[in-house]
Amino acid sequence: MNPILVAGPAVEAVSLVDLKAHLRLDGTDEDGPLLGLLVAARRCLEAATRLAFVAQTWRLHLDAWPPQGRLALPVAPVLAVAAIRVNPASGPAVTVAPDTYGLDAARDPAALVLDGTVPAPGLPRGGIEIDLSCGFGPEAASVPAPLGLAIKLLAARWYSHRGDGDGLLGEGLPPDVRSLIAPFVRPRLA
Repeated sequence: MNPILVAGPAVEAVSLVDLKAHLRLDGTDEDGPLLGLLVAARRCLEAATRLAFVAQTWRLHLDAWPPQGRLALPVAPVLAVAAIRVNPASGPAVTVAPDTYGLDAARDPAALVLDGTVPAPGLPRGGIEIDLSCGFGPEAASVPAPLGLAIKLLAARWYSHRGDGDGLLGEGLPPDVRSLIAPFVRPRLA
């Protein structure tokens, strides 16, 4: 069950204006590369923490429903279960009624809990699609301040050392960035 990104965030976790203020840059000549660095830094830190920072939509494909009626969700934090569809052997997918499942977001990892009778998939592989809205919220202000600062520090480091060839790429995350994200890093699901 590998999550697939369906729709990325509508806004970045750190605004271009905030990064430019951090770097003490004026003008718009560097806006394109800076925005690219912001996106790359967010994605890098989302991968390192196993968290979605700003609201985005992820899809899970399952072959069958979990036998216990509880499915640990591999993306966090989960804001909502956007939709669940079951593919029959032929014909269009059937949307599962929201009153047959619930979200247990109080635990980590969050879990999808089946509360009622759900239709069985008609396909042997990937017959169940679960769309999740994940992130701390829809705005940059929803992202915890240490994560926003880590994005700024990482993007600024990449900006300052672009093209220097000083070996930064193979060193992993800088210690200050690792320290900022450490409280948010989630363990892998078994």
